Amino acid sequence: MEILNFIIPFTILLTVVVFVHEYGHYYFARKYGVGVTDFSIGFGKEIFGIKDKNGTRWKFCLIPLGGYVKFFGDRNVFSQAEQNELLKRYNESDRKKLFVTKPLYQRSLIVFGGPLANFILAIFIFAFIYMFSGKDFTPAKISEVQENSPAFSSGLKVNDVITSINNNKIRSVLEVSTHINTSTTNTIEVGVLRNQQTLTFLVTPKEILGEDNLGNSIKRKIIGIKISPLNNEFNKQKLGPATAIYYAVDETWFVTKSTLKFVGSMLKGKGDSSQLGGPIRIAKITGQVAQFGLIAFLSIMAYISISLGLINLFPIPLLDGGHLMFYAFEKMLGKPLSQKTQEGFFRIGLILLFSLMFFTTFNDLKDLGLF
Repeated sequence: MEILNFIIPFTILLTVVVFVHEYGHYYFARKYGVGVTDFSIGFGKEIFGIKDKNGTRWKFCLIPLGGYVKFFGDRNVFSQAEQNELLKRYNESDRKKLFVTKPLYQRSLIVFGGPLANFILAIFIFAFIYMFSGKDFTPAKISEVQENSPAFSSGLKVNDVITSINNNKIRSVLEVSTHINTSTTNTIEVGVLRNQQTLTFLVTPKEILGEDNLGNSIKRKIIGIKISPLNNEFNKQKLGPATAIYYAVDETWFVTKSTLKFVGSMLKGKGDSSQLGGPIRIAKITGQVAQFGLIAFLSIMAYISISLGLINLFPIPLLDGGHLMFYAFEKMLGKPLSQKTQEGFFRIGLILLFSLMFFTTFNDLKDLGLF
């Protein structure tokens, strides 16, 4: 029964996020007249589905880890000769529905539509939360500075109000820990308000092995302070639509930027690769978060949606970003890359994706104590 507490929320979350991603592709495909034969949530054998009046088969498949949109006459066409051969198979009406006959900008938008939809979903979710649950704007006051801690050594004092971390404005007491732990630099620049003066301090955090709010083992950065609400009062406000969207976009951009910095730090050999997780860890965290209610569940859905959209934009063949990379080459060269070159890229992409899957699965199993 306990495993169902993880599987059910994870399946719901993944279904929504994948559906939105694939619908982004579908929307632009239909907008530009590309025929869509299949809209699938999951892979493998079809469990059930229906066909609409446009000839699209909407279906759920046995393996729910992903999905796809299949275009009319879908196949890889590497050369003009192959494209001409494909066109001979269809009459004039059907040719207009082929993806390969569309202008480069339309093909690019169709491919980009999936990640774009994921970012829009995240913005919508954050805005919904800020409008109906509220956003915290409680100033972060330092109530304690531990002796001989990084904060103590840097000059931070009790009653300082933290206003920024690494040039990111701190609007809430809840944001302090987030900005410290998402920092990828050795030192953190902390801006504070002290006696009506704005001061800046450089702090070198310590890294410790601890637990997150869900009880999962995690490496955390600490600087040796305790934070309290200014005047011991929490300030949570429900926002209007325009303001909520503004802060939702800001939050989506912050998560995107932090993720890119984290990936960059790993490529440089400085990031903590043990924090990378795959479906097992995501399912575990989703189940844990879902127990805290709808708002918490929607929040994790927004973060996963951003991650899915961002990962798909990486310039790796087999991902959306890989196709966009090919289109960029096509734009610069005036023609598509050769079949041999594209197949070489696809092999590299396949190796990278399988390596990433193996590594994240290993981390997941290690997190469960199986290694």
